Amino acid sequence: MAIAIYADVPGQTSEGYEQTIRVLGDFLRGAPGFIMHYGHPIEGGWRVIEVWESSKDASEWFAKHVRPNLPADIKPQRHVQELHTLILR
Repeated sequence: MAIAIYADVPGQTSEGYEQTIRVLGDFLRGAPGFIMHYGHPIEGGWRVIEVWESSKDASEWFAKHVRPNLPADIKPQRHVQELHTLILR
């Protein structure tokens, strides 16, 4: 079953988010199990939402590609939700 990851990233800036997307965006598109990603500013940081085919795929991607590229002071608060329904275009 597909899962959604909701991550609030306190202290993240637009510039920091955009730099991460420049580095990882193309790799993310080809990641096993990846379905979609979006991000937007929130008060005091940034919010990222992704949908993956499985929690395993999402966790492996985050551990291998995202965590090593984050500044030490940026600590995403990640939450995983199994999806009941996912409708794509």
